Amino acid sequence: MDRWWIYQQERFPIFKHGVLIAVFAAAAVCYSILLRDGAETAVTMGRLPVGAIAIAFISLFLCFLQLRIADEFKDFADDARYRPYRPVPRGLVTLRELGILAIAVAAIQLGLAVSVGFKLVLLLALVWGYMLLMGQEFFVRDWLKTKPVAYLLSHAVIMPLLALYATACEWVTATGTPPSGLGWFLLLSFLISLAIELGRKIRAPQDEETGVETYSALWGVQRAAIAWLTVMWLVAIAALLAAAQVELVAPTALLLLPLLTLAMVVTWRFLARPNAYWSKGFEVATGLWTLGVYLAVGVVPLWVRSRG
Repeated sequence: MDRWWIYQQERFPIFKHGVLIAVFAAAAVCYSILLRDGAETAVTMGRLPVGAIAIAFISLFLCFLQLRIADEFKDFADDARYRPYRPVPRGLVTLRELGILAIAVAAIQLGLAVSVGFKLVLLLALVWGYMLLMGQEFFVRDWLKTKPVAYLLSHAVIMPLLALYATACEWVTATGTPPSGLGWFLLLSFLISLAIELGRKIRAPQDEETGVETYSALWGVQRAAIAWLTVMWLVAIAALLAAAQVELVAPTALLLLPLLTLAMVVTWRFLARPNAYWSKGFEVATGLWTLGVYLAVGVVPLWVRSRG
C-alpha cells in the first residue's frame, strides 16, 4: 500500500484531482436538471440529486485513473529513456499491476452503469472505445507527433464524452434522452480540456526536459502562452452561452471578470519573467477556472433553488 500511495502522490493525486472531478460530475448532473425543468424539479426534490452525482463522480474518477494508466503504457519507452525517475521505470509499480487495476475499476464502472440503465452502458462503451484509441494514438502515432494541434484537439474530445456520460447518469432515468441545449455544456467541457492540456505543458525555458514534449518547447514561450490565453477567452464565451440556456448569464459574467483578469495577469507576468513560479500559474489558473465555471453554471444555482 505504501507503493500505491507514493504512486498516487506522484502521478494521480487523488485529493487534488478528486475535488475537480467531483465539481465536474456535480455540474454535469445539475446542469442536465436545470436544462430540463430546473426550478420545479429542484424544489420538488428538496435536495441535490446525490445518487446521480455519486455515480457520475465515481465513474469519472475511475475514467481519469484509466487515462493515467493508459499514459503509463503509451509513454513507457520514452519514460524509461528520458524520465527514469518516474514510478514505472524505476520499478515502484509495474505495468502488469496497473493493467490489473484498470480492469478492476472497469468492472466497478460497468456495475454502476448497469444499475442506471442500458443507455448508460452504451455510453460507457463509447467512452472506453475512445480511451482505447487515445492509448494507441489513433494508430497514427508518428503523424500526431508532428502535428501538435491535431494531437491536442483529438485528445480533448474525451472531455465532452465524459461530460455527456456524467449528464446521462441523470437523464437516462429521468427522460431517457439528453435535454435540449446540452451541446453548449459539451463545448464548454471541450474547451476546458484544451485549457488544461495547454496549461500543464507550458514551462520556462530553463525547466524544459529532453524528451518531454511541451507546447512552450514546440511553439515557443510567447505563442504557447498566447494560445492558452486565447482558449481561456473561448472558455469564457462558451460559459456564457451555456449559462444562457439556464438563464444564468449575469452571475456567470460576474464570476468570469476576475477569472479573466487572473488569466491575463498570469500570461503577462510569465512573458515578462518566464520562470517556474509563473509557469505553474497556468496550471493553477486553469484549475480555478474549472472549479469556478462548473460551480457557476450547474452546482450553485441548483443548490440554491433546491433550498427554496
